[in-house]
Amino acid sequence: MNFEVVVTCAVTGAGDTMGKSPHVPVTPAEIAHAAIEAAKAGAAIAHIHVRDPETGKGSRDPALFREVVERIRDSGTDVVINLTAGMGGDWTPDALNWAMPGPGTDMIGPDERLAHVKDCMPEICSLDCGTLNFGNDNSIYISTPPILRRMAALTKEWGVKPELEVFELGHIRFARQMVAEGLLADPPMFQLCLGIPWGADQTVETMKAMKEHLPPDASWASFGISRMQMPMAAAAVAMGGNVRVGLEDNLFLDRGVLATNAQLVERVIGIVERMGARALTPQEARNKLKLRGAVA
Repeated sequence: MNFEVVVTCAVTGAGDTMGKSPHVPVTPAEIAHAAIEAAKAGAAIAHIHVRDPETGKGSRDPALFREVVERIRDSGTDVVINLTAGMGGDWTPDALNWAMPGPGTDMIGPDERLAHVKDCMPEICSLDCGTLNFGNDNSIYISTPPILRRMAALTKEWGVKPELEVFELGHIRFARQMVAEGLLADPPMFQLCLGIPWGADQTVETMKAMKEHLPPDASWASFGISRMQMPMAAAAVAMGGNVRVGLEDNLFLDRGVLATNAQLVERVIGIVERMGARALTPQEARNKLKLRGAVA
């Protein structure tokens, strides 16, 4: 059981959710506002993607990340900033020539994937620890060992803690290899990503199996998607982990009731407190996770 819980709010993601809820933030101003509101509701960490303000689709434009981060910092709101570094690994084969990239492909190298991280210098950035079939079409997310080693080395050099996003046991195995190679600062920080097609299923048994493969000193959190967001949060706390909620993973507060990010944070903190635990402040989270800005 974890009695001191770090709550992350993933405020928007890059998925096709904009037309499904009016609460999904799209513009830099909206995304920054969502992160600030989540922090005021009790989230210690805001996990941030950006979107093209015109189309609503996920973007990796450093200028958009910079505007979001500057708006949050200028607000005076204390929240740990966690920027995604998962954009730029999308591959879809061309239907007429499967050896060539088709529409939807956005494939870049490790340095470019981290351009906005180097620019903004958040406390945390995500690091997706392997390749994954993503959904039921031909889309693949590609993250190879050389790409990951380079990204890990850069984040360590900059003092940015990589959140090791693992979607199956093989991802944990490779993340442990990077730990063994000295590419990651201690303690390593894992996110057990459950329910994403076709990664690990969102069950207590799966979470337990993945947790048992983590390095002994690792900090970890987990999330489920859609209606399993809150059950998986409760399971993570019971097993000693931290939690993530937010509109990136789930749009609903209750059946048929669309949520805001702040409402999801309030709901999960209510669960945490009813389990006899408490949600940590941003500074307490920095100290616990040994982030830049931690106080001994």
